[in-house]
Amino acid sequence: MQPSIYRLMATVATGVALASPAAAQVFDAGLPPSWECQGNCGTAETDGDVWLAPGGGERYGWVSNHNGVAGVRLPGVGVPRDSFNGSLLRSHAFSAGAGQVLSFQLNYVTTDGGDFSDYGWVRLLDAGGNQVAMLVTARTSPGGGAVPGFGMPAGAATLDPPYSNVLGPAPVWSPLGPDSGTCYVEPCGVTDWIGARYTIAASGQYRLEFGVVNWVDASSDTGMAFDAIELDGRTLPAVPEPAGATLLAAGVAVLALRQHLRGRLAARQL
Repeated sequence: MQPSIYRLMATVATGVALASPAAAQVFDAGLPPSWECQGNCGTAETDGDVWLAPGGGERYGWVSNHNGVAGVRLPGVGVPRDSFNGSLLRSHAFSAGAGQVLSFQLNYVTTDGGDFSDYGWVRLLDAGGNQVAMLVTARTSPGGGAVPGFGMPAGAATLDPPYSNVLGPAPVWSPLGPDSGTCYVEPCGVTDWIGARYTIAASGQYRLEFGVVNWVDASSDTGMAFDAIELDGRTLPAVPEPAGATLLAAGVAVLALRQHLRGRLAARQL
């Protein structure tokens, strides 16, 4: 007997729902194709002094100003000529409600201390790329602090631990390229993994941005690793397709199945 068209529609709807896992690891299959990179971005397993993140996956994401591009900078920090080159990575647009908690892990890695120390940041943007909140900043100081960043804008995320130094002196990490294992001026090294949490103030569509910049010159590179990115303990939910598009896709699938069943029925009658 030919299956009910309503049963077929229910089956298709169930398949659509199951197509999006509740909490897949972000970087285990590499950089998600919906994320946008400027400069040098990638993923890595445990690499040198940067181990896997607590609560993360089998790979973490990273940005590095080794092979970075000109024009990447954090507005309000120095002047444009101070930012020699850099890299940033932005997530896909995701929906979040007021009161939901955005959380992630980051690890700041630098070979450039002293007066020319590079810097990094994590920002929350709206879907159009405008800053909603500065979450975390990173930059070493002559006294040794690294996160929050020396001379940088205040970050709104709650950090665990609240203050971190870089532990070195010379970090070994492949994304740093030839500068891996070197140190321009102490302090150099890694902060180790830092937990960050931020409560979304208003419902809307957002993007998460990770960035690093070379200060003044292109030598003695810096990077940032990150993982365990979640919203209320789940993977960042992509902005859903319009309801009409979803229904159209389901309808096309139903029609195809119906045509297939008609063909099988006609074949049996021959």
